[in-house]
Amino acid sequence: MTPRGAEDARPGESRVRIVLLGNAGAGKSTMALQLIGERDVALLSLDEIAWNQGTERKPLADSLALLAEFLARNDEWIIEGCYGDLVAAALPHCDELRFLNPGVEACVARCRSRPYEPEKFESPEIQQAMLEHLIQWVRAYETRGDEYGLARHRALFDGFGGVKREYRSTAEYAFP
Repeated sequence: MTPRGAEDARPGESRVRIVLLGNAGAGKSTMALQLIGERDVALLSLDEIAWNQGTERKPLADSLALLAEFLARNDEWIIEGCYGDLVAAALPHCDELRFLNPGVEACVARCRSRPYEPEKFESPEIQQAMLEHLIQWVRAYETRGDEYGLARHRALFDGFGGVKREYRSTAEYAFP
């Protein structure tokens, strides 16, 4: 199956429009950076458009408008996140869906080993102070019934009719 738009890509390369979906700590950001490599491909972490300053989620309509702007501005892109509502809006525009589903304990371990993320936290101390809250949230992945839970992610993955792949172990990833 040829991804939509591949005929418009450079000779020998297919256009990159990939959505990476999974729990926090699954490795979405790392995989996105590896897929991009040295290519000129836009990257959108859905965290960037989902939250106001602080801990309040933006109204969905605002996030969807920002997503639409990103899609309109970029021909090639990778979008990564755990927001089922935003991923659902991006799926009609993507050529490939990758579901990173290595299990809760693998995600917890990756969260614990995560380096400081200055784009998300004002200081390493603030990031560390939020870690246990994040771990609790990650551990609830299989039982949550919201946009961030396994049931919603599974439904999005199973319902996607395009090219897709599920990664069930971090051993399948090309990174540590």
